[in-house]
Amino acid sequence: MEGLGEFLQSRRAGLRPADVGLVSYGERRRVAGLRREELAQLAGVSVSYYIRLEQGQSQNASDEVLAALARALRLSDLERRHLFTLARPAAAAVPPAPEVEHARPGVRQLLAAMTDVPAVVLGRCGDVLAWNRIGHAFLAGHVDPDRADRPAERPNKARMLFLDAHMRELYVDWSSKTRECVAYLRMLAARHADDPKLAELVGDLCVRSQRFAELWADHAIDECVAAVREFRHPVVGRMTLTQEVLHPDTASDQIFLTFTAEPGSPSAAALQLLSLSVRA
Repeated sequence: MEGLGEFLQSRRAGLRPADVGLVSYGERRRVAGLRREELAQLAGVSVSYYIRLEQGQSQNASDEVLAALARALRLSDLERRHLFTLARPAAAAVPPAPEVEHARPGVRQLLAAMTDVPAVVLGRCGDVLAWNRIGHAFLAGHVDPDRADRPAERPNKARMLFLDAHMRELYVDWSSKTRECVAYLRMLAARHADDPKLAELVGDLCVRSQRFAELWADHAIDECVAAVREFRHPVVGRMTLTQEVLHPDTASDQIFLTFTAEPGSPSAAALQLLSLSVRA
């Protein structure tokens, strides 16, 4: 879904000569970012070799070359790891996910016990593997909750984020949330380059959502991390909640999301009201 060359091109296009200490003498530039020749010079490799890397004609870049390119491109630690993953697809490959993903019984018990805290378990591609009653009511109360137990019908959080009007309304800063979602999918796509389900998801969203296609073309990457977000819930109104991200199974890319409010806050009161509504 993404090659080393595409990533290098995207990062090169995002740098200006001034960003890396190159002096411009007013000449008209034909590219928005660094030229290939400039990046090759900064990384200490030949122009012809760098061009072969971008064109996918060289599959054996050394660690030293990759590290030099990472420095020249001013990559973050996460982007640097992503660069190495793309350059070493065979070494980075992980065992394929089982045909049908499941949340472990112990994780399901934990979900059921968290009656006042919205929680959901997502599979590698964002499929809802399990959620508690308040988690369902919070994220997607308009969806049949039992779909999470039917693998062929499971709601997919990424699809809902881009294609479901309810989810778009739920996230106050929908633009920021969509950017984070695609950046995380980008990273997964490099880690699981041979995953047909992930490829199908990306292809479907590129076709059906212009926003997704634009973000995918940006090649940004990021982890799924804790964050404080604003929500606009159709039943209990506006809330400020902290999203925590746990990893119940280190052998897979399942994630366990919880949403909590500051004690005594209006958001906590709204969550309590939502909890009472699902028990009624």
